[in-house]
Amino acid sequence: MKTSRIWAWIALGFGMIYFFLPLIGTFEFSLRMRRGEYSFDAYRVVLADPAFRATFTYSVVLALLTILVGVLIVVPTAYWVRLKLPRWRPVIEFITLLPLVIPAIVIVFGYIRLYNTSSILPLTGTATGTNFLLLMGYSTLALPYMYRAVDTGLRAIDVVTLTEAAESLGAGRFTIMWRVILPNVTVAILSGAFLTFAIVIGEFTLAALLTRPAFGPYLQLIGANRAYEPAALAVIAFAITWACMGLIGLVTRFQKFTIAPR
Repeated sequence: MKTSRIWAWIALGFGMIYFFLPLIGTFEFSLRMRRGEYSFDAYRVVLADPAFRATFTYSVVLALLTILVGVLIVVPTAYWVRLKLPRWRPVIEFITLLPLVIPAIVIVFGYIRLYNTSSILPLTGTATGTNFLLLMGYSTLALPYMYRAVDTGLRAIDVVTLTEAAESLGAGRFTIMWRVILPNVTVAILSGAFLTFAIVIGEFTLAALLTRPAFGPYLQLIGANRAYEPAALAVIAFAITWACMGLIGLVTRFQKFTIAPR
């Protein structure tokens, strides 16, 4: 047993070195913008760039809208499948897994083909229409993560009993969804929301091909024309992603130690 633990710690150590060493090297390189000494000049240049603020704000707003769309679609669907259509659950799970199989470039080319300026719905002809397409594309990419998070939350509660109890008290479907189901799966929704946020912030393919001013194309543009700023942006993007992961862990621990009021 002691030998196996030693090898487990050795494997963990090698894994951490493999993972953190490139990150440390990237961070160290991002501090070399001022010749002969370390400084945060690259971070100051990036954060002072109006394009950084504009693209990051755009992606944050789009991420929040994607989370809202995901909640409005996934929560009622997962609830109804668990309540009335349990036999359809494998089919729904298969459908939600399709975005992991179909590349984003296929999705965006399909959008361009169907909604170009010569089609019946020329959504790509206006900024509003293109933003809508990008929002739908992001909602599709985030669907597997949001659905699994919500479905896991619904597994932890007795959906049938809660619904029957609420109906016996005269509650309608909307009231049941708003006052019974949502409060019980809030933590699961937040987990899916943080994953969705991380996906949208770093996504490149959809935003680039739809020519939208998102954060992902900005990262690529800076990486092609600068030296130290891309390293600083990589560290910032990594920090944002890990902040989302940390919030998921924090929310999960909060769920474990929270006792429902009687």
